[in-house]
Amino acid sequence: MDKQDYIEQAAKWAERNGFTQIQANTPGYEMPVGFGRSQDGQSFIPDVTGQRWEEKSYFEVILKTANLNDLVSKLNLLYQLTQLRGGAVYLMAPKTHVPFARSVLAKSRIRAEIIALS
Repeated sequence: MDKQDYIEQAAKWAERNGFTQIQANTPGYEMPVGFGRSQDGQSFIPDVTGQRWEEKSYFEVILKTANLNDLVSKLNLLYQLTQLRGGAVYLMAPKTHVPFARSVLAKSRIRAEIIALS
């Protein structure tokens, strides 16, 4: 399976768990708003976003093949947004990628919940 399949699974997980206004970076969903950093011009688009109780949460699919530095930068930015606006960051990883997701979480020093995808 490729990342797009996992993004769709993450969006469906968010819907099943009470999130509304789901946006996903995959066909069939509205595209989430991207964010950019002024210091280096790098931009990020969340994999999935959803709202619960007026707070926006971010869902990122974590695969071992991801560029670690870019991934940590993206997670730090999304975590900062949740600190300002409420919500949470969820790391969505296939079961075989969960140990990698834990190591990414340790490197990024953010608070996030890891969800295993099937």
